[in-house]
Amino acid sequence: MTLALHRFGAIMSAMARKPSQAAAAPRHRSRIAPNLPGQMTLTGQVLIAMPAMADTRFATSVIYVCAHTGDGAMGIVVNRPLESPSFADLLQQLGVDPVPPARSIRLCQGGPVDHARGFVLHSADWTGEGSLRVDDATALTASLDILKAIAGGGGPEHGMLALGYAGWGPGQLEQEIGQNAWLSAPADPALLFDDQHATKWRRALAKLKVDPLLLSTAAGRA
Repeated sequence: MTLALHRFGAIMSAMARKPSQAAAAPRHRSRIAPNLPGQMTLTGQVLIAMPAMADTRFATSVIYVCAHTGDGAMGIVVNRPLESPSFADLLQQLGVDPVPPARSIRLCQGGPVDHARGFVLHSADWTGEGSLRVDDATALTASLDILKAIAGGGGPEHGMLALGYAGWGPGQLEQEIGQNAWLSAPADPALLFDDQHATKWRRALAKLKVDPLLLSTAAGRA
């Protein structure tokens, strides 16, 4: 899955990292306008990998869709926690004080595209320069300001730091949904931000009242 950055360039500005540290509220659908009249955007929804997902990188994944337009889509995998680096280690590499931080957020593998880029997915009670407001409850920020705020004990109430992202070109996500690769469901703060990673896929399916053991590969988007 690849996505030319195009209009998403504003949220793709990198959080510079040292080369030595490589790292592998209810939401409702709204219309894509004006470039996709009559179609629905999945911005603010979660994508749930079908049990028969052919791409092993996305098996049992839950992806929060941060942007979905006629130019493509961009999302963050929310159930792939990283053991290293720690938040404190990352702050030290970036030269952000204080270390140790007054508070921490978890790190996740956000997707297979560009692991050298960092994105903080967070509650929208805090926004700064470079923040993308996904909806009323959630925002995405790719600047050091949010890391400084969190390290100092402030920042948003909820957040996670994703290294990398998942991306789709124009029409690619729609095609994959048509091929029964994904289901979509409303997101919620617990699904995005809690630490119960092992249960997120089943919890996301439960939103659709779907039992994965009974889920047919012939199912389409809910």
